[in-house]
Amino acid sequence: MTKQGVLSLSILLVFLFHCITTSAQPAAAPAKPADAPAQLPANPPVQPAKAPAQPANAPAQSALIPVQKGPTDVTKILKKAGGYSVFIRLLKSTGVAGQLFGELNDTNIGFTIFAPTDSAFSDLKGGTLNSLSDLQKTQLIQFHILNTIVTLSNFQTLSNPVPTEAGDVGENGFPLNITTAGNQVNISTGLVNTTVGGTVYSDDQLAIYQVSKVLLPVNIFSPKPKVAAAPSSKPKTDKDADAAESPSGASKVDEAAAVRLCRHEMLASIGVAVVAFFVMKGT
Repeated sequence: MTKQGVLSLSILLVFLFHCITTSAQPAAAPAKPADAPAQLPANPPVQPAKAPAQPANAPAQSALIPVQKGPTDVTKILKKAGGYSVFIRLLKSTGVAGQLFGELNDTNIGFTIFAPTDSAFSDLKGGTLNSLSDLQKTQLIQFHILNTIVTLSNFQTLSNPVPTEAGDVGENGFPLNITTAGNQVNISTGLVNTTVGGTVYSDDQLAIYQVSKVLLPVNIFSPKPKVAAAPSSKPKTDKDADAAESPSGASKVDEAAAVRLCRHEMLASIGVAVVAFFVMKGT
C-alpha cells in the first residue's frame, strides 16, 4: 500500500471514530427562556383588573343588621307624611299627642288612628272648631283613635259598635261603626260616612290611616235632648183624683157643700112647722 493510501485510510478511521463518539453523547436539552409564562387553561376566566377597596368602617352584611327604632312620635310621623297640619295642631293643643307619646314608648298598648287631611277640616262649616269647648275638642280628637291596633286585614273582625278613646258604647258614649266590603273599610259616626283612604304608617304597635272626612260624634254635634225628671208626688185620694180629672173640681166641691147646707136648713124649717101644727091643734 502506498503512503497516499495509508494517509487516506487514517483520515477515514479518524472521521469514523469522531462520528461514533459524537452519536454516543445525549443531545443537549434546549435552554428555557428566562421568564417563561406559566401554562394557563384553555379558556381562563376573565379576572377584574383590581377589586375595589372596601370602606374602612363599612360593617359586613349591613342589610341584615336591624335599624334601632327611636321614640314613636305621632306628630312627627304625620308631619313627615304631609297634609295633616290641622290634625297635628289639635293633637298638640288638646294634650292628646303627649298622652300617645307616653303610652307608645312606655307601655305595650297599641293604637289605631284615623287621621283627617287638611282638606277634610276645610270642608267643615265655618267656625265649627271654634264653637267647641276645650273638652269637646279633646273628645273630637280622641274620637279618631281606637285603643287597639287594627291592621287592614283585621277590620272585618271588629264587633260594632266600636269604642273609641273618647268613650264607650253606652247611650252617652262615642262609638264608631266600622264595616268592610272587599278591600274597602267604611266608617260611620251616625252623622258622617267615610272610607279609609290608605295607610300613613304601620308597625307592631301603631297604625295610622288617612280619612277624607272629619269624624263628627253625635254626642257633640247632635246630642239628644235631656228629658227632665218628673217631680215626686204623694199618693192621691179619691177626692183628689176626682178634682184632678176636672179643672172645675174645686168649684164642684163647693157646690156639694152648699147643697148639703140647704138640705139641713129645709129639714129644720119642716121640723119647726110640724111642732107649730101640733101646738095649735092642742089649744
